[in-house]
Amino acid sequence: MTGLATTPHRDVAATGAELTERYTHSVMNTFGPPQRVLVRGEGCYVWDADGNRYLDLLAGIAVNSLGHGHPVVHAAVTSQLATLGHVSNFFATPPQIALAERLLALLGHQGRVFFTNSGTEANEAAFKATRRTGRTKIVSTVNAFHGRSMGALAVTWKPAYRETFAPLPGDVTFVEYGDAAALAAAVDDETAAFVVEPIQGEAGVVEPPPGYLRAARDITSRHGALLWLDEVQTGVGRTGAWFAHTETGVVPDIVTLAKGLGSGFPIGACIGVDASGALLGPGDHGTTFGGNPVASVAALATLGVIKRDDLLAHVRRVGDRLAAQVADLRHPVINHVRGRGLLRGIALYEPVAARVATAALRQGFIVNAPTPSTIRLAPPLIVTSAQLDTFVDALPDLIDIAQREGTS
Repeated sequence: MTGLATTPHRDVAATGAELTERYTHSVMNTFGPPQRVLVRGEGCYVWDADGNRYLDLLAGIAVNSLGHGHPVVHAAVTSQLATLGHVSNFFATPPQIALAERLLALLGHQGRVFFTNSGTEANEAAFKATRRTGRTKIVSTVNAFHGRSMGALAVTWKPAYRETFAPLPGDVTFVEYGDAAALAAAVDDETAAFVVEPIQGEAGVVEPPPGYLRAARDITSRHGALLWLDEVQTGVGRTGAWFAHTETGVVPDIVTLAKGLGSGFPIGACIGVDASGALLGPGDHGTTFGGNPVASVAALATLGVIKRDDLLAHVRRVGDRLAAQVADLRHPVINHVRGRGLLRGIALYEPVAARVATAALRQGFIVNAPTPSTIRLAPPLIVTSAQLDTFVDALPDLIDIAQREGTS
């Protein structure tokens, strides 16, 4: 098994333990203690405060599309900061306009874009837009994740996230993900929107049955409801397409994006497609930082590199190869591999995923366990097959370690 690689140069004077101690006394305890303190990144690798190197197969949870320190993004952000950093939304900037036009072109439809700083904020904007229909009822799905702010949390399933903060904005109904019959029974002429992820990331990288999004489009259209697709985790090339839903031919009313859009720079977008782009008007919503020129050029640079380097084809190729190689391991604990492109969930027969992720970190790999029986991989879109091979080769031993530690 490949062990941790080390670098002879320390980027900070303090050790990881010292920095973690300082963290516990100064940062709100919403995430628990950090697993490591990271100080530097290059490509698909990051280094911690103690000089240990890790292959980043999570990319900040599907965020760092081009890895760490990509020269094109660095140059774009640096140049823009030296020119114009922030102006508020009393004014427009060329990068903001160009990015809105680019996103609409990638969707292949007219519409309008509201820029935010995160996926949660994009979903909050979408939630408010649905209220402009004159209806209040929202249908969401079991195991959905749309964010942690109050509106986004209202359409998020997990009771552990919701119960402490109840009552949440109301009139939300949850139906089984992938069940078109249940959806048809829940959506009626009082429904404002159905919100759904093309692939549920936090649920363990779960795809719906073929035809589900098409059925959702037909059902919502029949009742005059909006189809709101949350592509925060699946968008911007993550599945090997610009948007995961476009492979179905479905045209949504609202699409929300974030995560990989800025390749590490905070930016999100709520896209109102065609007539839905006019749902929010002057005074209906706002943001201080959303769509600022620095974030916009980071996103434009990211989209440009994905196109220039044909990363969509690369993502499909290496993602399919990864899934096939994991399946070929035939380890008794590995059930199957879910997902598309470079959003993959390795489903296990035993609930040892968290211990596998811990063992992987000790051996120089960053992955995570969104469910007790799923290992999630969402590496930078630039990851190579050779880099992925090192994890596949190590995976059987990592599972064995997790099993042993679970019985000790």
